[in-house]
Amino acid sequence: MNEIQNKKTSRIALKPLIVAFAVMAIWGSLYPMIKIGYSTLSIDSSSIPSILLFAGVRFALCGVAALGISAAKKEKILKTRGTVLRDILLVGLFSIVLHYALTYIGMTTTDSSKTALIKQIGTLAYICCSPFFFRDEHFSIYKLIGAVLGFAGIFAINFTGQSISFSVGDILILLSSVCIVVSSIANKNVAPKTSPYIIIGISQLTGGILLTLSALIMGGASMEISPLGILSFSYICIASTVGYLLWNYVLKSGALSKLFIIKFAEPLFACLFGALLLGEDILKLQYLFAFILISAGILLASREK
Repeated sequence: MNEIQNKKTSRIALKPLIVAFAVMAIWGSLYPMIKIGYSTLSIDSSSIPSILLFAGVRFALCGVAALGISAAKKEKILKTRGTVLRDILLVGLFSIVLHYALTYIGMTTTDSSKTALIKQIGTLAYICCSPFFFRDEHFSIYKLIGAVLGFAGIFAINFTGQSISFSVGDILILLSSVCIVVSSIANKNVAPKTSPYIIIGISQLTGGILLTLSALIMGGASMEISPLGILSFSYICIASTVGYLLWNYVLKSGALSKLFIIKFAEPLFACLFGALLLGEDILKLQYLFAFILISAGILLASREK
C-alpha cells in the first residue's frame, strides 16, 4: 500500500518538472520566431518604436485571449482588486513592459541563442536572493558558488579572442533578466490567490497596451500583413499564452529555486531552434564553456544542504 502511495507521490512531484520542461521548449522556440516575425511582417529591426509596437500588439492580443477564456469559465475578473491586482500589475510591468522592451531591443544586435544564454543570469540571481523573499527558501554556500560560476558563464559567452566584449544588446538582455526575477517574485505571491487566466490576461493586456501606446507615441510603423507573417505572429501569440499559463501552474507546485534548475533548458532549445530556423552558428567554443559553467552553477545553487 505504501509503495503504491509513494509511486503516486513521485508522479505528482514529477509532473510540474515535465510541464516546466515543456515551457522551456516553447519559450526557447520564441527567440528565433521573433526574428522570423520581424522579417515576415516587414518590421525594421533597427527601429525601436516598430519593435515595441510588435511586442505591444502581441501581448495585448494574448491578454484578450486569456481574459476571454477566463470569462468563458465564469471567473470573477472584475472582482480582482487589492494586493492581488497590485501584484498582477507588477507582473505586467516587469515581465511584459520592461522585460520584453529590453529583450526585443537587445535582440536587434544579439543572436537569439546568445540572448537565451545571457538571460539565465536571472535564474542564478533569483536562486541566490530567494531567501530574502520566501520563508521556504534557504541560503547556502552552494548558491554562492553557483552564482560565481554563473557569472563566469556569462563572461565566457562574450569572450572573443583575447578580450571580453559586451555590446549594448548584451547589457539590455542582462537587465531584462533582472526584470524576470522581480516578476517571478510577484507572480509567485499572486499565483495561489487567483486564476492563471486572470493573471495572464490582466498582466499581458495592460503591459501590451502600455507598450503599444509608447510605440505609437515614438512613431512606430505598422506591420505589413502577409500569409507567412500571420502564421509566424499567430505562433508567437499562441506559444506565449500557453507558455505563461503552464508556467503559472508550475509556480504553484513548490519552491522556485528548485524548479528554476530546469530553466537552463530554455537556452538549449533556443540554440537548437536558432540553428534550425535561422542557421545561427552555435558550434562556438565559448558557448560550450558557458553551457557547462552556467549549468554547473544552477545545479550547485539548487542543491540541498
